[in-house]
Amino acid sequence: MIAAIRCEAVKAARSLVGIIALVAYVGGVTALCSVVIALARSGDTQLIAKLGSSVTDDWAGLVSAAAQIAGAGGFVASGVVASWIFAREFADRTISRLFALPVSRGRIAIAKTAVFALWNLAAAVLTLALLLIAGTALGLGAPSPDEWAALVRIPVLVVLTALAVLPVAWVASITGSLLAAIGSAVGLLVVTQVGVLSGSGGWMPFAAPALWAMSGGAAVTIGQLALTGCVGAVALAATVVVWRRLQLDR
Repeated sequence: MIAAIRCEAVKAARSLVGIIALVAYVGGVTALCSVVIALARSGDTQLIAKLGSSVTDDWAGLVSAAAQIAGAGGFVASGVVASWIFAREFADRTISRLFALPVSRGRIAIAKTAVFALWNLAAAVLTLALLLIAGTALGLGAPSPDEWAALVRIPVLVVLTALAVLPVAWVASITGSLLAAIGSAVGLLVVTQVGVLSGSGGWMPFAAPALWAMSGGAAVTIGQLALTGCVGAVALAATVVVWRRLQLDR
């Protein structure tokens, strides 16, 4: 298993997909949050009204913006990475070589999931670090204990979003198509937005993490948040089953 994880990690490290997605995700969240704070300082009442009452010139405003941006951006960035990790052998037509390895394909699927998890952990840590740097550079001062608690929810949101995106790995595995997998990630994002607008966001596993981070935990219960973990677990199990049953004629 360790050898399989090492092999998948080397693939990820030597590809620009994961690196570009990481830079775009983390850098994009930080840059957009900084822009939002700058707009909140502009003094333009009409513009501030369009941004919403939650966008303020302080750590709370920065965290609120980060939760909204990271929640939506996570589906795209994590979805692209998951699609590439699980569908690249199909796209490159090298899937048959995996049958010659002494490691079972089920374990290869688990190794791929481990690398995907490591990528998201890196994104979570870097997002928190850059938000702290951005907030300090913007002169927001030292975060209070409550503001620290809100900030820590952002990396947790990144990880929970990754769990919600795991069905993309199943789509990539069962279709063998990068485009189908990326399309499913976009589809999940659309369904999530519709669920939030309809008022059922708390009970929608794909929307619960972002609502939890934005509301400070007030709008989502632990049970609702646990549904996100259940979605990830079921998607992982289904993905492993698909890989175990792979046939050379695919």
